[in-house]
Amino acid sequence: VIVSSVQRHAKHSFFWQFVFHTYTTAFTLVNGNGTPKAAEYSLQQKQILLGLGATAYSACVGALPLAFMGRYALKSSVMQLVVRKLLPAPLLGLTSAFTVAMVRSPEFDNGIEVMDRNGKVIGVSKKAGEKAVMETALSRAVLFGTTFFLPEVLMYCVQRARLVKNPRALGPVRMFVIMSVLAGMLPVSFSMFPQCGEIKRADLEPEILSSTEETEFFYNRGI
Repeated sequence: VIVSSVQRHAKHSFFWQFVFHTYTTAFTLVNGNGTPKAAEYSLQQKQILLGLGATAYSACVGALPLAFMGRYALKSSVMQLVVRKLLPAPLLGLTSAFTVAMVRSPEFDNGIEVMDRNGKVIGVSKKAGEKAVMETALSRAVLFGTTFFLPEVLMYCVQRARLVKNPRALGPVRMFVIMSVLAGMLPVSFSMFPQCGEIKRADLEPEILSSTEETEFFYNRGI
């Protein structure tokens, strides 16, 4: 996150964002819901291929503003502000959510297990799978989007208030601010939605409802 946030050239930005998204994709692959079991080898292979594609695409999207600015020699202060300060946060948030959705797409297709309040598995629901993936994608977008956006705001305030007199100290201060925001946002992101998610009876498929009279169901959201 820190290295990606300080890049000023498109090639370097692409490389470090590729490294970043590779790590988050692997993390998502390991910590998703493990319900889909049909054709287990081909399923895992599909997830890896989707993850590689999502990683490459996300890195390209992240580096595109810098490439565009360099290609057309856009050096105005407004373009510098937009490309270097404003765009990175929403782009990283959206691409982080995108990689989650791609890697865990089998949960959309095959569904995940839903349980009653006693932990008994009632059935496999695609709607629960969709809800789990979307919640995780949203929490990931908030985590990394905020981690890119808030340090820029704080550093702007530091520079305006001239709290740091030595220009050479701005780099270490920026690193400290990014690390602090990331450390603070991790528990916020993980606690946005409960690990054991809840889904109402009206939101489930009829074939699951026909086998039980329960009104509340639960599922493992993943991380």
